[in-house]
Amino acid sequence: MKKIIPNTFVKVTGDLIIEKESREIVLRSDVIERIRLIERDYFITLLPGGGSKISEELEKRGLAYKFGPLGREIESHEGRRVAREILEIHQEGVQNSLKREGINAEVIPSFRKAGSVLWHVNGDLLFLEAYVNYPKLFVFTLKGVRLKKKKRAFRKYPKVEVIGFPK
Repeated sequence: MKKIIPNTFVKVTGDLIIEKESREIVLRSDVIERIRLIERDYFITLLPGGGSKISEELEKRGLAYKFGPLGREIESHEGRRVAREILEIHQEGVQNSLKREGINAEVIPSFRKAGSVLWHVNGDLLFLEAYVNYPKLFVFTLKGVRLKKKKRAFRKYPKVEVIGFPK
């Protein structure tokens, strides 16, 4: 009888995704190695973030946003489209990066569309939606203040492991 491989959900901050000089989007090598370890025991669903890149691009284009209780609130359709494009680029780049490394994972975006409304979903909220469906979940973030914030935010969720990576 074949062993059923359990699923896991991994959220990766957009700041662990890098753009090479060739404009290729890839995961950092230390992140790839950690994913490779997780893959030994789980089939991975991965949620790449956009984070700082989204804020930088919105500011560069003069598009308004603010941080509310549920994450970044982008006022205009154009701004939401910018966020979606960055998330799609990260999704495709991460998927290709994992494929080149021989890692089998499903990479999902953190945006939705209903009718004519397009919105990006805060990665932490989407992660919490997934919580009840996975036996183990991981959050990859940067060490320092962010790591402390994420550990605090997820401390009441026993299936979540928050992992910090150097800046």
